[in-house]
Amino acid sequence: MSVSPAVMRRLMRELNELQTNPSEGIRVSTAEENMLDVTGIIQGPEGTPYAGGYFKVKFKFTEEFPAAPPKCWFATKIFHPNVGPTGEICVNTLKKDWKSEYGIGHILVTVKCLLIYPNPESALDEEAGKLLLENYDDYCSRAKLITSVHATPRAPPPEFNTPFAEEDAKPSSSKGSPKAAPSALSQQPVTTFVTPSSSTSSSKPLSSGPLQVSPSNVEDAGRENAGPKLPNKDRHTSPAPLGPADSNVTPSQAVASEKKAATHATPTTKAVKRTAASATSGAEKRKKALKRL
Repeated sequence: MSVSPAVMRRLMRELNELQTNPSEGIRVSTAEENMLDVTGIIQGPEGTPYAGGYFKVKFKFTEEFPAAPPKCWFATKIFHPNVGPTGEICVNTLKKDWKSEYGIGHILVTVKCLLIYPNPESALDEEAGKLLLENYDDYCSRAKLITSVHATPRAPPPEFNTPFAEEDAKPSSSKGSPKAAPSALSQQPVTTFVTPSSSTSSSKPLSSGPLQVSPSNVEDAGRENAGPKLPNKDRHTSPAPLGPADSNVTPSQAVASEKKAATHATPTTKAVKRTAASATSGAEKRKKALKRL
C-alpha cells in the first residue's frame, strides 16, 4: 500500500530518529525492499512476567494515515488480557484516543506500558483476564511460560546492540563538561592575627585576601589586638602625693613643675629660719637682764 510523499517523509524522519536515538527497551527495524514494512521490538519490562522476552509488533500504514491510526498487532505469541489470539491489541491509543501527531514511537511506548499495567476489564483474551482477576500467581506462571517458549531468544536481537538515548547522553555530558577552574579567591593567602587575650586561644582572620600593609594599618591592628595596656615610660607623678597621674606630661613640663614646687617651698623654709632666729635673740636678752640684777 502506497502513501503520499508527505507521509513518507514523515515516516522516514521518525524511523531515523528511533534508530539513531532509540528509547529504553524499544527498537525498530524495516524491510530492505519495503520501507513501509515496519517492525517494532519491545523488551519485556523487568518486574513483570514478560521480563527476558522480546516481542515483535508489526505496523501497516494505510492511505488514511496520519488522520487514522495504522494497523498494529503482536507478531510474537504472548499471554496477555489485552492481546487477542491473533495478536490484535486492545488499547485506546489505536482507537478513539488517536491523534494525527502520534507516530510509531508513541504507539510502542503505549504498548510497553500495557505489558506493565494490563487491563482485565477490557480483555480480548478472556482466559488471561479471568486468571488475572482470580489468581495473579497462576496468571504470572502462565505468562512466564509462554514468554520463555515464544519470546526468549538465545541472544538479544541485534537491534539492541545500539544503546538508548539516555546512555549516550551520560558519557558525552561527563566527557564534554570541562572541569571547573579553581576559584581565584581560594588561591589567595589568608592573613591572621592572634589576639593575646587570656579568654581565647583561637586566631581571628581579618581578611580573606592579601593584606595591604601600611604603617597606619600596622599601628591600628596593634592597637585593636593589644592586650592590657602597659604604663607609659614618659609618665611622671603629680607634685601632689594623692593627685592622679597625668599621661600627657612631657619631660620639659615635668622639670618646670619641679622648679615651681621648689620655688613655692623656699618661703616656707625662710619663715622657719626667722622664727628660730627670733627665739634665740629673746633668750640672750633675758640673760643680760638677769646679770644686771
